[in-house]
Amino acid sequence: MAFAITDDGVKLYYEEAGAGQPLLFVHEFAGDWRSWELQMRFFSRYFRCITYSARGYLPSDVPPLPSSYSQARAALDIVCILDHLRIDKAHIVGLSMGGFAALQLGISHSNRTLSLVLAGCGSGAVPDKRADFLAEVEAAAVLFEKLGAVEAAKKYTMGPTRVQFERKDPRGWLEFSKLMADHDPVGSANTLRGVQKMRPSLWELIDGMKTIQVPTLIITGDEDEPCLEPSLLMKRNIPSASLVVFPRAGHTNNIEDPDTFNRHLMEFYFSVLSGRYALRDPRSQQSGILGFNK
Repeated sequence: MAFAITDDGVKLYYEEAGAGQPLLFVHEFAGDWRSWELQMRFFSRYFRCITYSARGYLPSDVPPLPSSYSQARAALDIVCILDHLRIDKAHIVGLSMGGFAALQLGISHSNRTLSLVLAGCGSGAVPDKRADFLAEVEAAAVLFEKLGAVEAAKKYTMGPTRVQFERKDPRGWLEFSKLMADHDPVGSANTLRGVQKMRPSLWELIDGMKTIQVPTLIITGDEDEPCLEPSLLMKRNIPSASLVVFPRAGHTNNIEDPDTFNRHLMEFYFSVLSGRYALRDPRSQQSGILGFNK
């Protein structure tokens, strides 16, 4: 088993496959290193692909205190993975919690990124819904502490943005649910309290978004209600961003609609690697039909 050791002594488990430019996948709260198998199999034909388990997710270390977890720490852990593998820059793909970490990396460590994919990023970010989100996060943490991962996973994987996956692909959803049931309940509760509950709203990161110059692809499902407005926010403020909305889709983009996900990523990388990806034309940001209104 392969581990990278972070600057604060936490061991992070990772796997890699393929050769070429590095492509690093960062999982969501309900996932782990295994969540990206369908992408590892496809993209390792063209890239050097890396997947890892975040701190708190087995077989990585599970620090016992919530203070060992944070949004900034999650971005630093990506840097530690890259440093361990002696990778200067990589294409970064993050889903949900991993999307927040990828965005933070693009803002604070832009020199380590070749491109960014921010999928399902934005839960709890809308300011007027913040209080409700924080209450839900704390309730979920208590659920993991009191009931354990098996029972908590049953409830978590049937949330309003997961039922699309269950209806569309019952077998795939069942595998997803079983994988989440393997999680360490302490790691899950600490991640909820240290990362999810304490991370800044995307509305607080607008100035940072405006500094991102690397090619950026934003992906959201049209039935992933918590991420619709945040996805538009990122599109409007990241100068290099493009936006894709999956139809009749929920939160778990990469395994709910893997073929669609992989196709859009590949088209994105074709554009990036050919040198044809450009910043948004500022003329497109004028209001009105003919651009007379300013």
